[in-house]
Amino acid sequence: MTDEEKNKPSGENPSDEVEYVSQPEKPGTDAAKAPSAPADKEAPPTAVEKESPHAARHLKEKLKKREAEIKALKKQIDELKDQYLRKMADVENLRKRLEREKSDYLQFALSDVLLEFLGILDNFERALQSSAGDADGKTFREGVDLIYRMSQNFLFKRGVRPIEIKDGLFDPALHHAMAMEESPDVTEPRVKEELQKGYLLHNRLLRPALVRVVVPKKD
Repeated sequence: MTDEEKNKPSGENPSDEVEYVSQPEKPGTDAAKAPSAPADKEAPPTAVEKESPHAARHLKEKLKKREAEIKALKKQIDELKDQYLRKMADVENLRKRLEREKSDYLQFALSDVLLEFLGILDNFERALQSSAGDADGKTFREGVDLIYRMSQNFLFKRGVRPIEIKDGLFDPALHHAMAMEESPDVTEPRVKEELQKGYLLHNRLLRPALVRVVVPKKD
């Protein structure tokens, strides 16, 4: 018996000792994994790094396209600006031309009217010249009557009509009362006398008639 066997407690049999046997590791465990790459070995390039040259070319092409669009827009803006300035110049020229035409119209619009009126004035002169050798005044009267009819025709052709006093009724819209008197014989204002004729221009009042009016007597 050896010294080791002597030192073991009694009751223990050397044959009862359990020997630990290592078990083989299962697949998939850390032991089964492949060893990591050495630290000094470079990692493979990523997808972005692989595509970076292509992306750069794409950005350059996109930038050139944007620059071309900006250049085209600037050209379009310049053209629109030029068109706007031309239109403004045309409007200003039109305004000036209209002002000239308006001024000319105001100065010469009555040319035809005045020319026709000169014919009436000529007859006035003839009537005055004939009155000197007219003993009974008949020629002068005929000349004045001719001038009166010419004047009426002159106004009539331009839409001027005398205001007619119908049934002697007073119309404040057409008549202007210069004098009033009371009378028990009337129940409403009436025109007693026309002092000056009134006229309408195309059915619009040109000048009211001046009249003397009779009104009902107050109690």
